[in-house]
Amino acid sequence: MQLLESILLMVHLLVALVVCGLVLLQHGKGADMGAAFGSGSSGSVFGAAGSANFLSRSTAILAAIFFASSLALTYLGTLHTRGNVQDGVMSTMPAAPAPKASDVPVPSTVPATPASGTAPAPATGTPPAPASTAAPTPPAAPGGGSGSTPSKAADVPK
Repeated sequence: MQLLESILLMVHLLVALVVCGLVLLQHGKGADMGAAFGSGSSGSVFGAAGSANFLSRSTAILAAIFFASSLALTYLGTLHTRGNVQDGVMSTMPAAPAPKASDVPVPSTVPATPASGTAPAPATGTPPAPASTAAPTPPAAPGGGSGSTPSKAADVPK
């Protein structure tokens, strides 16, 4: 089975390289316009129109072989892991040991609740909220002390 997969892989890579070469050898549709005005060579080894048919047919045949070899390589690749697909990657990981009671850190001091009934400050390092309950004063209105804004363009001072 391994030998068949290796041979198929070599055929697949060879076909891929040949398809790339054939695609690069072919000329695009815009190349015919240049040949009509005298630039480019209209005669070649295969004749004026023979190269287009030969190159396009061989590219199509090699593309079909490439497609078939891709499917065959995929099928052969799934045969190796068919029993372990359901298990997944995590099943191969060793089980983590459970923490012991002696490994869990215990705080040495527990903050006491004050007698006044207010909650203690959080121990996360955030500062406590200010004790004043007065509402903050709003900022002064811009552009004068009256706080009114002109409603029309004619009211705007010049």
